[in-house]
Amino acid sequence: MIVTRLPEAAPRPRRIAVGTFDGVHLGHRAVIEGADTVLTFDPHPRSVIDPVGMPHLLTPLARKAELIAEIGARELVVIEFDRDFAAQSAQAFHDDVLVGRLGVTHVSVGENFRYGAKAQGDTELLAADGRFAARVVPLLEVDGEIVSSSHIRGLVAGGAIEYAGQLLGAPFSMTGTVAHGDARGRTLGFPTANLVPYPGFVTPAHGVYACRVQLPDDEEPVAAATNVGVRPQFSTGRGELVEAFLIDWTGDLYGREIRVDFLKRLRGEKRFASVDALVEQMHADVEQARVLASLPPRQ
Repeated sequence: MIVTRLPEAAPRPRRIAVGTFDGVHLGHRAVIEGADTVLTFDPHPRSVIDPVGMPHLLTPLARKAELIAEIGARELVVIEFDRDFAAQSAQAFHDDVLVGRLGVTHVSVGENFRYGAKAQGDTELLAADGRFAARVVPLLEVDGEIVSSSHIRGLVAGGAIEYAGQLLGAPFSMTGTVAHGDARGRTLGFPTANLVPYPGFVTPAHGVYACRVQLPDDEEPVAAATNVGVRPQFSTGRGELVEAFLIDWTGDLYGREIRVDFLKRLRGEKRFASVDALVEQMHADVEQARVLASLPPRQ
């Protein structure tokens, strides 16, 4: 898939889906279905319009692009959302962006999509423009709840990682750079990749998770048992940590970027009666993670 910034996008007939699409969840996927191009915004519009109320996000732009490509879109066009763009009228968005720059023939949006200065644009205004066809997708409900990015953020933060993955249509993931830790896991027989997540993104509730880790330059993911928390067994002084023990894998990942896909929460974080009891539980966590990740041992 081609990722293009708006000023570089060449005009051509396009069927586009428009939205912020944080998480690219099932509701977003219904909007994107059938579109050859997705138009999104970076940074998140709330960071400019209401920075105090800016939520922690689910997906960085690079991961959003990967998920959108998997749906089948051929192009992702990114609008740099700044104060000048926020002040643009809804009609200017039609004239300058949709028709003038992108040459759209069809536009797909969710029913709650608003745009333009002071959110003056809505689906009725979009549908009234005769220069393109507008498709308005109803909000999706699952189990009596609207599927929304804010709802999924709450699920992740509360540890309901499996259900969050169901609503996302793919496992919730975190991406970051592997950093040096204090080697505590290595001394216990479980060397970990210590992830420094991107700031401003959701972190799962403290606990141990079955995961798959996507490594750089490695097509096959690796099963992992991942701890998110503060390590109550030890005094680290490091604050919140994300530590992934990669099962049946050895190598050097320091300074490299990895993606951790969270599959299931195995247990909450707790203090054990002894270090030996902790190690015993870690062995059990690893075996459970291996089974849940459905990956055979590496040879």
